[in-house]
Amino acid sequence: MTITLEKPDYTTIKSRQQAIWSSGDYAVIGTTLQIVGETLCEAVDLCAGERVLDVASGNGNATLAAARRFAEVTSTDYVGDLLDRGKERARAERLPIAFRLADAEALPFADSSFDVALSVFGVMFTPDQQQAAAELVRVVRKGGRIALANWTPDGFIGQLFKTIGRHLPPPAGLKSPALWGTESRLAELFPGHQVSVAKRVFNFRYRSAAHWLDVFKTYYGPAHRAFASLDDAKQTALQTDILALLEDFNRSANGALIVPSEYLEAVITTR
Repeated sequence: MTITLEKPDYTTIKSRQQAIWSSGDYAVIGTTLQIVGETLCEAVDLCAGERVLDVASGNGNATLAAARRFAEVTSTDYVGDLLDRGKERARAERLPIAFRLADAEALPFADSSFDVALSVFGVMFTPDQQQAAAELVRVVRKGGRIALANWTPDGFIGQLFKTIGRHLPPPAGLKSPALWGTESRLAELFPGHQVSVAKRVFNFRYRSAAHWLDVFKTYYGPAHRAFASLDDAKQTALQTDILALLEDFNRSANGALIVPSEYLEAVITTR
């Protein structure tokens, strides 16, 4: 007997995800990750004048990093408020950047429109991973580069996803976004292309575990919505588990919080 697995309802899932990322104010969190955008632009050896697309750009960390290197940058996200935050930052630095509302799974650009595509902790959250990867390849010219920063399953954020998932299970059939942080999954998503990876660490630096939790509950969409979806008792249980996770990863010796979070830096050269 053959069992056919039902395909996830990507349209409904995407609509819910868009609402999640529109809640809170991810830009408050995103700004602290700016160094990752700078490092990614160096990893992809970005050149002035190259046509660059930032996919699921959030408030523009990779966008600004590329524009600071005099690339011709188009910044895209499906959350308009986050694009507005990126526009504010671009205006403050007087950087000429094009911003466009766009779905990472259906990019509104012609084939081979860009030399480089970037995504910092963005495209990894698309529900249809194969389609998102195919779109990245489609819009980048042959011999161009796709540079990604993706949280790994074993790193702090990957473990945070698992912790939240134990209290609020994800939709059935949906692959974990942290799979983008594995070399094996990238090989599946980008068959026939050259994939080069390196493991990196971003350090979350906060006053305390309680401070980190307060900021993420308030501003980070997935955490904000997770707590809002649970009753008081379940919120307390989730909070206890997250605080324990933070303390397990904390490497600070002076009472503050320094939590290393591993991510995979990937550069894919298209063929």
